Amino acid sequence: MSESTAPRYQQIADHLRALVDNGRPGDRLPSDAELCATFGVSRMTARQAVDQLLAEHLVVRHRGQGTFVAERPVPRLLGSPLSFTASMRRRGHTVSSRLLAAGLVAPEPADTVALRLAEDADIVMVERLRMADGVPMAIERAALVPELAGILDGDLATGSLHAAMEELGHRPTTSHAQVAARLADPRERRLLGLDEVGVLLCERRVIEDQDGTPVEHTETRYAAERYVFEAVEHRDGRS
Repeated sequence: MSESTAPRYQQIADHLRALVDNGRPGDRLPSDAELCATFGVSRMTARQAVDQLLAEHLVVRHRGQGTFVAERPVPRLLGSPLSFTASMRRRGHTVSSRLLAAGLVAPEPADTVALRLAEDADIVMVERLRMADGVPMAIERAALVPELAGILDGDLATGSLHAAMEELGHRPTTSHAQVAARLADPRERRLLGLDEVGVLLCERRVIEDQDGTPVEHTETRYAAERYVFEAVEHRDGRS
């Protein structure tokens, strides 16, 4: 077998990817010094290989401790009307939430437009830190039409908003979504346990019920390193 002609840093990166594929989240990977000794390269070359995996969110580095296999990103279908609870449970995760705020409040301008509210109408606002298997995944701010105020009497920490909406006669049916990326602010970094430069994937969804009436306007701020968005496109066969 001929020796690989790939750059040395690329060979090291491929070796580390194999360790990641065969490992589990939290497993420790070889240090830069160990990689230097194994492959006979400089520390700069070893660091270049590790940086490649860091950019791909396959590993995390903790100062003074080492490099570790990162948590696997959770797939999310763009625009899906499935709630966080339903989506995570379908993938076998244990779902929990920490209630950050809830109540009847004045809407933001975007809420008024999305929900087609009267000028003097309040919204039902629920903000929660969403977790899967105890890991903080997203901060969710849901703005609901005032007809759903009865949701505030339910279990907002462990219950599903969509299940509660169905009980009130509004079944989430259609979702319109947009996703954008931005840096997390200090509060978001603290809640999600992100590094000093944390990146968020912000999904804004307007959900309509079975009658086509907008009932929910939600911004969900996902920890980018823990999520990957998927899209499904269908063609009708016509050119």
